[in-house]
Amino acid sequence: MRSAHPRERAVGINWYASQTDGIGGRIREHPADFVVEELDELALEPIDADPGDYPHLIVRVRLTGWDTFDFVRRLAKQTGVHSEAIGWAGTKDKRAITTQSISVQGITPDDLPAIERASIEPIGRFGRQLWFGDLVGNAFEIRVRDAQAAERRESITEELEAVGGGQLAVPNFFGQQRFGSIRPITHRVGEAIVRGDWEAATSAYLADGAPEEPAETSAFREAAAESDDWATLLEHVPGHLQHERTILGGLAEGASHQAALDRLPRRLRQLFVHAFQSYLFNRIVSIRLERDIPLAEPVEGDVVCFARETDALGLVPDPDRIQRVDDRRMRPVSRHVASGRAFVTGPLLGHEVTPGAGIPGEIAREVLGEYDLTAADFELPDPYDAGGTRRAVLIHPSVRWEPDPLTVAFGLPSGSYATVVLREYLKVDPIHLG
Repeated sequence: MRSAHPRERAVGINWYASQTDGIGGRIREHPADFVVEELDELALEPIDADPGDYPHLIVRVRLTGWDTFDFVRRLAKQTGVHSEAIGWAGTKDKRAITTQSISVQGITPDDLPAIERASIEPIGRFGRQLWFGDLVGNAFEIRVRDAQAAERRESITEELEAVGGGQLAVPNFFGQQRFGSIRPITHRVGEAIVRGDWEAATSAYLADGAPEEPAETSAFREAAAESDDWATLLEHVPGHLQHERTILGGLAEGASHQAALDRLPRRLRQLFVHAFQSYLFNRIVSIRLERDIPLAEPVEGDVVCFARETDALGLVPDPDRIQRVDDRRMRPVSRHVASGRAFVTGPLLGHEVTPGAGIPGEIAREVLGEYDLTAADFELPDPYDAGGTRRAVLIHPSVRWEPDPLTVAFGLPSGSYATVVLREYLKVDPIHLG
């Protein structure tokens, strides 16, 4: 185990699980360097099914250089539907080629527009909007450019196999993208919301900057940190900062800080508190690593979730089927974990998920105590409310490397991050993981 990069430590990721120096390099120099395809198992109706019974047209989109939020905004504009009538199961990054399913309510295939750098294919109808739970996982194919020591990947693989007790395993951290790859602030906005400090939430979103942002953006953020002249700030906000413009528009009209934030898209607003939960989860897993508490086998007080079988990825964690581990259950639960039929979990803390018992519970309470919070503080107005859930603390990707060009492929269950696998191999500034 070795210390993580300072940028990672700022989002709760304090350690690498492997000791060997990284291979170096970078990813995402071009969109084609990072190819991701969603894996789902939707039971769709035919395209010509009754739109009264199945009002959501499901389209399969292949996007180059689009993030999901921006593409949905464009799709809504060109189809004339409200963005809230469009659903998706996973949010994808801009610097990639991505394939995913999207639901659009109230349109026919003839209504689908042509959009640059996107192919849009209708594949069926569904009775409801797509949501995050509809995703089984993702398949990745990633090119690594300019690796300085590609031969080290074999030693790193061996170390990661030791972490998983013979099966390659990586701590299931939330990756840098969860918090903002360039400007990791979503968890800080979420923390302010959990505290009920809406002014701090809008301030973080408007004013907290990053050295890598363009000079024009940095100048705007400095002005936003020093002034509450919302109308003047609105006049000078750079054109690409559309969400900041939305917030400032509300404040300039006299809306409260909460009401101004409420003007953002619902899914974006949900991400704020979820990002803070993710940060706390990263802290919990980091402390567990630091204190040499195993991730690949349960200890008393743990909560495990059982596996479900999928066609796309085999056995994946099912957080809806959990079992608390006490002395009486330790032996059978340990066998299930060793066979891949169960996974040790950590809490995504919320008002419906308590820290738990034993040493794992002590760690979760310790992390909450650092912020002077309790699980009940996550009971918030919609859509910020966060009940919480359980999340596997390890993932087990079947990593396949090709040497020329240096490329890696693997699949991951929903909610897990490819960059969390890549960081163990490259060990570079996470800004090069994009």
